[in-house]
Amino acid sequence: MAIMEDRLLPIGIQDFEYLRKNNYIYIDKTNFIYKLTRMGKPYFLSRPRRFGKSLFLSTLEAYFLGKKDLFKGLAIEKYEANNPEPWAEYPVMKFSLASGEFTKENGLRVRLESSLLDFEEKYKIEKDSDELPVRFANDLKYAFQKTGRGVVVLVDENDNPLLKNINVNKEQEEENRALYKGFFAVLKDCDAYLRFVFFTGVTKFSKVSIFSDLNQLKDISLDRNYDAICGITQEELEENFVPEIEAMAAENDFTKEECLTELKRMYDGYHFCMNCPDIYNPFSLLNAFAENDFGSYWFASGTPTFLINKLEDINFDPRRFEKLIKVDETEISDYRPENADPIPLFYQSGYLTIKESNKKQRSYKLGFPNDEVKYGFLKSLAPSYLKVEDKPTPFNIILLDDAVEEGDTDAIRDWFTALFALLPYPTSGDLDSITEQSFQNVIYITLVVLGKYCRTEVHSAKGRADCIVETDDYVYLFEFKRDSSAREALAQIEEQGYALPYTADKRKLFKIGVNFSSTERNISEWEVK
Repeated sequence: MAIMEDRLLPIGIQDFEYLRKNNYIYIDKTNFIYKLTRMGKPYFLSRPRRFGKSLFLSTLEAYFLGKKDLFKGLAIEKYEANNPEPWAEYPVMKFSLASGEFTKENGLRVRLESSLLDFEEKYKIEKDSDELPVRFANDLKYAFQKTGRGVVVLVDENDNPLLKNINVNKEQEEENRALYKGFFAVLKDCDAYLRFVFFTGVTKFSKVSIFSDLNQLKDISLDRNYDAICGITQEELEENFVPEIEAMAAENDFTKEECLTELKRMYDGYHFCMNCPDIYNPFSLLNAFAENDFGSYWFASGTPTFLINKLEDINFDPRRFEKLIKVDETEISDYRPENADPIPLFYQSGYLTIKESNKKQRSYKLGFPNDEVKYGFLKSLAPSYLKVEDKPTPFNIILLDDAVEEGDTDAIRDWFTALFALLPYPTSGDLDSITEQSFQNVIYITLVVLGKYCRTEVHSAKGRADCIVETDDYVYLFEFKRDSSAREALAQIEEQGYALPYTADKRKLFKIGVNFSSTERNISEWEVK
């Protein structure tokens, strides 16, 4: 293991200079820098959080500051040799908006002003206005005049000041948005003083922030030429992490091939354009190597509460995530907060990704990228859908897992009966709001959280089965009724032929009819055949 001790994994490191000077492993993305800086000037890139956006921006900063030594041995070194003006130094103004007190009055203003002050001190520019947009424009002009070179403007996590206020502080969100529009709109009129402009963020707010005025930005988020600008491809994984893969395989009693298969299942599967190669989540991958364990790292690092709140607000059916969701290109490239459909935001945030595409229609089908995201996301929904009151819980979810694995249908019934008994009444007191779907959602999320193969609304030749759960030894075929009878549910299973696909299956099949009582708010009948 000595070789592992000498290999430093750049977990959470976003400073390119620090990474290179301290010999951390670096996945070379500098070929994208050369392409970007030769093809145009103003860009926007959307990628999920912890996907390497900040590190890429830091790499751009080092490149434009002419720090040649940091790029020794990297792809851009050979490209730069053919540059008429290799490793030229440009004035760089960087806005890091990943952190700040953006929910407070003047929080965004203070952060922007701090970046202007740093730039002014470096290039010895006198502050000549209290109006931030005027001051910004003057700084760009004076830096250009002093150095004779265009200014490079880099904006990291541009959407964070807006996302921080969604469903929290509408007034502050509006204030931040207005400040944004006035401040960054300056770039459009200062084009003559600019060498390069690059914005990053999780989401691109359409028509509500800088992008309505700064419409010259080229959005490369869905551009095939930049599909792997952040994240790690399969080729990069196998070329750069051989010792880590071998160590992880040994630690978990896997062959190398088995280890690669498990890594792909857990952390791979992101696609950011049509015909994009599979992209691994770099944060999860690096943490998995550091701990030699296939844990949930990206999801555990924090799920934005506004995403979960948005689903609660619209009473979203989580079973919708079970199938691929079709969207058109404009839906996932722009986001409007007033949009009732959360799917575009879930794509941009990294909880859904492109699984299929139709070039002619310019449409996509979205789904979970991998098991880490799928199970992590559904677990995060569990508190919203399993709203158990704050009192001691008389059951353990492990008991349900044991019952499902052992084919104990009585124990499964008892477990869910205990759970439904703890669920609070709807705040409206309206029993009609308790639908069959409400009961199904609770069962679905609980079983998926356990990691069971659970499908709902499964099509057959004559209809759709409500829920099918499969284990290595058993198949459970559920049909749910509300204020009816379990016998009627079983009859529907037989009449519609839901069990026919399992005729030759060697596993034991349970046909289970369940009736829920809306007045009792629990299972009133449960019959197994």
